[in-house]
Amino acid sequence: MNEEFYNRGLSKAKQKDYAGAIEEFNQAIQLTPYFTEAYLQRGLAYYDSGVILKAVSDYTEALKLNPESVEAYYCRALARLALKNLPGALEDVERAIRFNLNYAAAYQLRGMVRRKQGYIQDAIANFKKAAGLYLEQQDKENCRLCLEQIKQLQPQELRAIQQSPSANAPILSTKEYFTQLLEKAEKGDTQEALADLNWVLKADPQDAQAYCCRGVVRCKMGNYREALADFNQALRLNFQDATVYRNRGKARSVLGDHQGAIADLNQALQMQPEDALVYVARGNAYRATGNYLGAIQDYTQALQINPDDAQAYYNRGIAYSCIEEMQNAVENYQRAASIFCEQEDWVNYQQVLSSLEKIQKFNPESKKQNYNLLRQRLLRMVGGYWEIAERLIEQKQDYYPGMSDEWYLQKVIDDLERDRGI
Repeated sequence: MNEEFYNRGLSKAKQKDYAGAIEEFNQAIQLTPYFTEAYLQRGLAYYDSGVILKAVSDYTEALKLNPESVEAYYCRALARLALKNLPGALEDVERAIRFNLNYAAAYQLRGMVRRKQGYIQDAIANFKKAAGLYLEQQDKENCRLCLEQIKQLQPQELRAIQQSPSANAPILSTKEYFTQLLEKAEKGDTQEALADLNWVLKADPQDAQAYCCRGVVRCKMGNYREALADFNQALRLNFQDATVYRNRGKARSVLGDHQGAIADLNQALQMQPEDALVYVARGNAYRATGNYLGAIQDYTQALQINPDDAQAYYNRGIAYSCIEEMQNAVENYQRAASIFCEQEDWVNYQQVLSSLEKIQKFNPESKKQNYNLLRQRLLRMVGGYWEIAERLIEQKQDYYPGMSDEWYLQKVIDDLERDRGI
C-alpha cells in the first residue's frame, strides 16, 4: 500500500502538483515511517513549492535512515544554498562527492558555492570537473552551462586575490575571457592556454572565437599549419570576422603563401580600414614578394594610425635597407629601438640593435646612434642616475682594458640583466 501512495506522489510531482504529491508522500510515511525515499521525494516537493526549511528537515530525516544517501546530501546542499547557509551547503556537497567521485551535478553545485564564497579559482576547478564528467555522460547542455560559468569567472582570478570575497563580483564577457588566454600565451604559458582552448572546443565545437584564439596560440608555438586549420574553421562558422582574416593572412605569409596572405589582409582591411596591425602584416607580405615600396607605404599608413607602433618602424627600416636607403633604415631602427626601450621590451630592442649593427658598415653615423641607444637603455636600468652608470662602466674599464665604448655599455647591461634575472 505504501508503494502505491509513493508512486502516486511521484506522478503528481511530475505534473507539478506539489501539494498533492506531499499528501501522497505523507500517507506513504504514515504507513512506513522508515521509508527513506518517501522523505527524500517529499523534501523535493517541498523544495519545488518554495518551502525550503521543511525540505531540509525531510532530507535530514532521509539521512538519518541512510547516512550514505548521495542524493539526500546533494538535495540538502541545494536547499541550504537557497537559504544562504554556505558552510552547510559546502559540507553536504563535499559528502556527496566523497560517496560518488563521478557526481557531475555535485561538482557543479560545489562550484556555485565556492563562487558565492569568493573563491574564484576553486569554483573554476569545480566547474571544469563537472563539465568533463558531463561530457563523458554526453550531457552537452549541462556541460555548456558549466563552460559559461568558467568564461564568466576566469577573468576574475587575479582580481579575486586582491579583493575580499564577494558573491556579487562583476561578470566579464566571453571576449575578455579569450583575451586573458591570449595574454597567458604571450607570457609563455602556451601549453596551458592551448589546453584550456582544447577543453572549450570539446565542450562547444561551434565556438568560432575559440578556434581563432587557438589559431593565434598555435602560431606562437610555431604550429602554423594547425593554426591555419583553426582559422579556416573559424571562418566557416563566421566569415565576417576581420581578426580571423588578419591572423590567417599572417600564418599564410609565414608558410610562403604571400598572395593568399595579401588577399586575406585586403579582406580584413575592407572590414576594419583603421587596423594598424593589418597594414603591418600586409607590408610584411609585400616585402616578402619584393614589393618594397608597397611595403613602405603600408608601414607608413600603420604609423599614421598608431604613431608609436615600434613594429611598423622596425619593419619599415628593413624595407628601406632592402632598397639600400640606409639613412632612412637607420632612422626607423632608431625610432623602433627607442619605443621598445620605453616599453621595456628587451627582446625586440636587442633585435633592432642587431639590425643596426649589420648596416653600420654602410653608414658611419649608425655607430654613434647605436652608442646612444645603449646609453639610453643603461640609463633606464639605473633609474636615470648617470653617475651610477659611469661608476659601473669605470669598473669594467679597469677589469677589461682596451675595449670599445659600446662594448663597455653592453657589458654593464648584460651583467645587470643577469643579476636581476631578466
